[in-house]
Amino acid sequence: MPFIRASAASILLAFAMAASAASYPERPVRLLVPFAPGGNVDITARTISPALGKALGQQVIVENRPGAGGTIATDAVAKAPPDGHTLLMASSSVMTNGPALYPKLPYDIVRDFAPVGRVAVVPLAIVVHPSVPVRTTKELIATAKAQGGKMLMANAGVGTTNHLIAELFMIRTGARMTLIPYKGSGQALVDLIAGHVDAHVDQISSALPYIKANRIRAIAVTTAKRAALLPDVPTLAESGVPGFDASTVTGVLAPAATPRAIVTQLNATLLKVLGASEVRERFASLGAEVQPSTPEELARFIRDDLAQWVKVVKQAGIKLEP
Repeated sequence: MPFIRASAASILLAFAMAASAASYPERPVRLLVPFAPGGNVDITARTISPALGKALGQQVIVENRPGAGGTIATDAVAKAPPDGHTLLMASSSVMTNGPALYPKLPYDIVRDFAPVGRVAVVPLAIVVHPSVPVRTTKELIATAKAQGGKMLMANAGVGTTNHLIAELFMIRTGARMTLIPYKGSGQALVDLIAGHVDAHVDQISSALPYIKANRIRAIAVTTAKRAALLPDVPTLAESGVPGFDASTVTGVLAPAATPRAIVTQLNATLLKVLGASEVRERFASLGAEVQPSTPEELARFIRDDLAQWVKVVKQAGIKLEP
């Protein structure tokens, strides 16, 4: 009898979930942003939300919940009812960097979320001051090794994507440089332009005006494919660092138990929105490249990228307090 009751309960739950998926969405959908208004993740959410709402037939409300490095909003979505009405506008810092740096988060980024789809990728590049006598990755590696750690590389702050990519580059190549942490990429870029540091890993969109003005020099991009904004600059993978692929990625996550039918519907809607020329143009103006994906592809990215940064954090000895 207990088995029969349990089976009946499971069947009723399955029917209830199917009915919920069929009528989705029943009310406005909240898209939580883990950071303050005005940043890249917030702009991403506000770029896609009007078209998402129109396609879904319900308003998509962007809700900023900054704090604790993105943990507050992320935890709220992890614990939200899994009905597709509460979603997370996630970035690499939430999906992979943070979990690698803070292993004791109140959620498991792999187990507690259902990936919906990737939105965009923001490529970065290794840039140097013009006084540094290097023009290629091989020359940069050779010079850094010859100077025995005396080259100075700025980063946007301990634990940032810029920092982790710099550490990964040094681990993969053996080219040690002294990392100088700043409170944000802006000040790091200012000091690079002034010649106070030799190199920096920065978002291409931020560095591009200074690259074009010959105030800094781009050596290589960090993504697997060349960046649309710097088509003549090779990737690190092309330049003797095989398999190197690191960037800032944005994607949409739902709570883990969200019905598959709802995740599939959301993914199809997201693909439609990201296919619109005006949306692609908006992202291009922000220095981002639209790269939509299936839920499975985003899930694989999260697993693989997280594993990569866990190794980097351990090998580089990075320790942060949440």
